[in-house]
Amino acid sequence: MSADELDFAEIHRFTVQLARDAGQRILDGSQQRTSSDDSAAVKDTKKNRVDLVTETDQAVEAFIKESIAAKYPQFKFIGEESFAGGERVDLTDEPTFIVDPIDGTTNFVHAIDFVCCSIGFTYKQEPVIGVIYNPFLNKLYSARAGQGAYLNETTRLPLTHPHPPALPSLGHAVIGVEWGSDRSKAVIEKKGRTFMKLAGDGNEIEGGVMAHSLRSVGSAAINYAMVAAGQLDLYWEIGCWSWDVCAGTIIAREAGGKVYAKGGKAWTPQDLMGHHFFVVRAIADSEGETGEEAQDRIAREFFQVAEEWDV
Repeated sequence: MSADELDFAEIHRFTVQLARDAGQRILDGSQQRTSSDDSAAVKDTKKNRVDLVTETDQAVEAFIKESIAAKYPQFKFIGEESFAGGERVDLTDEPTFIVDPIDGTTNFVHAIDFVCCSIGFTYKQEPVIGVIYNPFLNKLYSARAGQGAYLNETTRLPLTHPHPPALPSLGHAVIGVEWGSDRSKAVIEKKGRTFMKLAGDGNEIEGGVMAHSLRSVGSAAINYAMVAAGQLDLYWEIGCWSWDVCAGTIIAREAGGKVYAKGGKAWTPQDLMGHHFFVVRAIADSEGETGEEAQDRIAREFFQVAEEWDV
C-alpha cells in the first residue's frame, strides 16, 4: 500500500477517539474491580507472578482490535494480549497498529493512577502515529509524523515549547527507570549497580553521577510521554516490547526527543522489535553545541554508567 493511499490525518483522528473509548473501558474495569471481590481482578500471569494480566486487559484489546478491523480491515495488528495468546505477526512495511491495551497493569491492579492505553501505528516499519491516553488523569498524548506532539490535542510538547531547557550533564537529570518483570539475580544485580551509580555521590561511590533523581512510574508508555513533555529528562529500559514503546517513540520524536538503540547506538526501525530502549528529551541549542549534540552527549554519559544485558 502506497503512502498516497493512506489518509494519515484520518487515521490519527480515529486513533485518538479509539484511545478515548478504550480509556473509558479501562475506567469501567477499574470501577468493577474496586466494587467487588473478584471482578476484573488478576486473571493470570505471564512470565512470573509480577507479570500480570487482567480480564480488563483482554477485554480492552479485543475492543481495540475489533474496532480497527471494522474501520481498516486491510491493516495489520500487533497487540500485547494477542501475542501472549500465541498470535505472531511480523512487522513489515504494511500499515500496522501496535497496541498495549493497558500499560501499567500492576498499577491498575493496585489502583495507582499511572495507567494508560498505548496505540501506535507504523508504515514501512516506522512509527508515524502515536496516542497514549491515561484515563484516570485524563491526559492524552498524541503525535503524527511531521505534525508535532500534543497534550490533550491543544498543548504543544514539550511543555516548554518552543524553548526546551538545557541539560548540562547527566548529574542534572531526572531519569526514568523501571524494575521490570525480569527479577533474575543477574538482571537485578546489573540494574541495582546501575541505579546506585546514577543516584550515588561520586565522592563515595565509584562512578556515581548523583543525578537529580530516579523515577519509576510503572508504565513504559507514560515514561515516553513524560520525556516528550520534558518532565523526565531521559528514560532507559531493557525488556520492553514494541507495544510498550511504539506510540511513545513517535510522540517523543515529534516533541524533539531522540530515541536510541542498545548501548546508545543510532536507532533503526528494526529496533522497534528489539528490547533495548533509551530516549532523551528535547534540549535547546546552545553556544557551541546543538540540541542533538547535547542529546548524544547525555547518551554517552549514561552508557558509561549503565550495565546492559541481552534479552
